[in-house]
Amino acid sequence: MKDKKAITEIICKIERLKKEKDALILAHNYQPLEIHSVADLTGDSLQLAEQAAQAGAKMIVMCGVKFMGETVKLLNPDAKVLLSHQNAGCPMADMITGEQLREFKAQYPNNAVVCYVNSTVEVKAESDICCTSSNAVRVLQSIPEDKTILFVPDQNLGSYAAEKSNRKVVTWQGYCSIHQIITVEDVKIAREKYPDYTIVVHPECTPDVVKLADLAASTKGMADYVEQNDKVILGTEVGLYELMKSRFPEKKVLPLSEKAICPDMKRSSLPLLLEVLETESNEIIIDKDIAERALKPIAKMLEI
Repeated sequence: MKDKKAITEIICKIERLKKEKDALILAHNYQPLEIHSVADLTGDSLQLAEQAAQAGAKMIVMCGVKFMGETVKLLNPDAKVLLSHQNAGCPMADMITGEQLREFKAQYPNNAVVCYVNSTVEVKAESDICCTSSNAVRVLQSIPEDKTILFVPDQNLGSYAAEKSNRKVVTWQGYCSIHQIITVEDVKIAREKYPDYTIVVHPECTPDVVKLADLAASTKGMADYVEQNDKVILGTEVGLYELMKSRFPEKKVLPLSEKAICPDMKRSSLPLLLEVLETESNEIIIDKDIAERALKPIAKMLEI
């Protein structure tokens, strides 16, 4: 959007509707900067869902992808939860279905299923406990040692957490196609070009990339690191880099790969957000039985 007057008018309408409808706008770290300009809360998916639950708004608009909207709904059952774009999905979350997980479990007696929050509500409903990229190691350590740990859907995060927790894990062969874009060559080039920078990557990156980086962290962990440090290279979706540059313009922050762009995260826009608020479209509705079952592994994680 290039017309500043039009942008200002849209933002004013969004702010007015937020007040009229008691609506809360959540923006994932990877969202376009224009969305952050009207967001009430910014962060990673679980962080946003928890904060929204504390806020108690009647309406919540999740600017992110579908599984994030589902998590918000699970933790805010009384709120009307809307998604910023009806087709904003997550290819990794779609790499396993509830039925496939049931078949996976059947292959391993005495199992415990650890489910990354980047998954569908149906998969969560078939799992024992959820995890995030920041607490995956602690979650694995909480599982009894006699259990066969099945980790879904991300093989990279599962392998990372298994190594750090010293637990044996059977991973589902899912992955984030955006973090797969980041390569060992990217790390080597960055190391040579910016030897005094710290390279921080997301654990959804491949194990060889994580091994060469200085640090692996969740998006929240990366944002916290940039806040406390300078000269940082971020190995994740470029939206976080753009957000950090906007928030800390004086700091030297670079993306590890400019190709790491998630098209689903970029579907949101101010005009579409205004339309969603006006029409109350793209509502997240979850079957009651599935919601009750999916909430249990999240609640178990939050206890830890």
